[in-house]
Amino acid sequence: MTDADILLIERLADAAGAAIRPFFRARFEIETKPDASPVTQADRAAEAAIRAILEAERPQDGIIGEEYGVAREEAARIWVIDPIDGTRAFLAGRPLFGTLIALLEEDRPLLGLIDQPIARERWIGAAGRPTTFNGAPAATRACAALARAHLGTTGPYLFPEADQPGFDRLRGQVRDTIWGGDCHNYGLVASGHIDLVVEANLKLYDFAALVPVVEGAGGRMTDWAGQSLGRESDGRVIAAGDPALIEEAITALTS
Repeated sequence: MTDADILLIERLADAAGAAIRPFFRARFEIETKPDASPVTQADRAAEAAIRAILEAERPQDGIIGEEYGVAREEAARIWVIDPIDGTRAFLAGRPLFGTLIALLEEDRPLLGLIDQPIARERWIGAAGRPTTFNGAPAATRACAALARAHLGTTGPYLFPEADQPGFDRLRGQVRDTIWGGDCHNYGLVASGHIDLVVEANLKLYDFAALVPVVEGAGGRMTDWAGQSLGRESDGRVIAAGDPALIEEAITALTS
């Protein structure tokens, strides 16, 4: 991961944002994918814009995208794309969705970006460097106890039945729960406004970009067993602004 990669990921987000903005709060085609999630022209236009730049400038790198699949998946470096994380929020005209772009090396996310193209909010995290929010340093806040923590998650219906009891136990121990927000919640963790995000059933493109953002701001992300997140993770994630929350959260989720 180099300075050139950071400049490139910003250009990719700029291109995606330019593709998305004309569709926001406009009329356009909506389809339902086999997993019952919605997809729009904006999702596809944004991912196509990102992939066009990568194919022209980084043809040796792999790509994993939500809408257009996998290219060169055995490459040492892989770009992971979720063009609109939070399509339901996008459809409702709520500017809480985001474009997620990550760069994996040896199957670990080393560079990640969360971009909200309507509010023009952008978090960038890179391994070994501090996370930035719109170019300024971002930092999580101290909160070492669940009883004081503000928890965010997209929605209770997104937890598989087997994971629901653990989440309910966790929710019963925190100070407050904020519903909705998709990837935007993780940016708010990085900026010190939310203490904890817990979700399940995520795909690689849902979480890869989030890891460098949260961890570069002083937080930590793991799976529900406390393991680092990577290409083989099972999609159950914890993001804590204060790393001291991780162990207590795991106990609540899995006991």
